[in-house]
Amino acid sequence: MSGWQVAQLEDVETSALPEGRVRRAIRKHLDVRSFGVNAYTGGAGQVVIEEHDEDQALNPGHQELYLVLDGHATFTVGGEDVDAPAGTLVFVGDPMTRRGAVARDSRTTVLVIGAPAGEAYEIGAWEDMAGFLDFYLRGDYDAAVAHLEECLRLHPGYPGALFNLACCESLAGHTDEALEHLRAALAAEPKLRELARTDVDLTPIRDHPSFEEVLA
Repeated sequence: MSGWQVAQLEDVETSALPEGRVRRAIRKHLDVRSFGVNAYTGGAGQVVIEEHDEDQALNPGHQELYLVLDGHATFTVGGEDVDAPAGTLVFVGDPMTRRGAVARDSRTTVLVIGAPAGEAYEIGAWEDMAGFLDFYLRGDYDAAVAHLEECLRLHPGYPGALFNLACCESLAGHTDEALEHLRAALAAEPKLRELARTDVDLTPIRDHPSFEEVLA
């Protein structure tokens, strides 16, 4: 076909998320280049959309539209709960507004569409990084390190990959490398310092004499 495509949601490549949840990489599958679009699926009681705002470190400042495709969710947006059965649209136009959603049915899928207001959309480097979670969640930290190193080959200096690389190296016992990549991540994105102080993945290196110096 030329200029258009058809796909079934179940055929779109998935990547693992904590607690057995999955992300379907719709944007990548269809090679959408004008906006971000992915789908997230979780079971009853699971967080299907992580609580976040788009004004945090590494987040791109997008407006986001959420559509509950299947199941039932409860959104919390700006501190207010929104009942969201299948067919519900939730639009968050202010990147600074906190939002998240919990699945209420055994299989709830939420489509997410996002792009910045008033400027060109850019494909996020995080998409090439995301697959490291498949290894991380299995405890295969060396394989996660290899995946993140490949992401950095494609996106040199990307702070998200540098930070997660430091976390995986910390867990794998590669202390010197973890400190080096943590230093580079914080130099590229200083807002990550707050996360570095609390991220449990960095616990193995937190008592190292150089750790506080890296955060300074």
